[in-house]
Amino acid sequence: MSLSLPPPIALYVQLENAGDTEMLSTCFAPNAIVRDESRTYEGLAAITAWKAETKQKYHHTITPLDVAHQQGKTILKAQLTGTFPGSPVTLYFDFVLEAGKILSLEIHP
Repeated sequence: MSLSLPPPIALYVQLENAGDTEMLSTCFAPNAIVRDESRTYEGLAAITAWKAETKQKYHHTITPLDVAHQQGKTILKAQLTGTFPGSPVTLYFDFVLEAGKILSLEIHP
């Protein structure tokens, strides 16, 4: 089964799996906010640094499992596989999209 992901989310998954942390920032709005592992990252510079750090640390890939739309969010359920304890894990990626970009992203179990 193939999931139909909104273009900015499909690009996010593609670039994440390719390890292209520099291009990943093109998926986000300039004032985007990311919440992951109890930390908040605001703006493209912080988001780019966050992605570079997590990719270097965990060498992870994302496999989309399901997508839903609820209360203005696109919620991606995905399997995250990498070099971290408990790998693989299933996580939820709550995206808010605006004008073809990711305005916010919250990653949680």
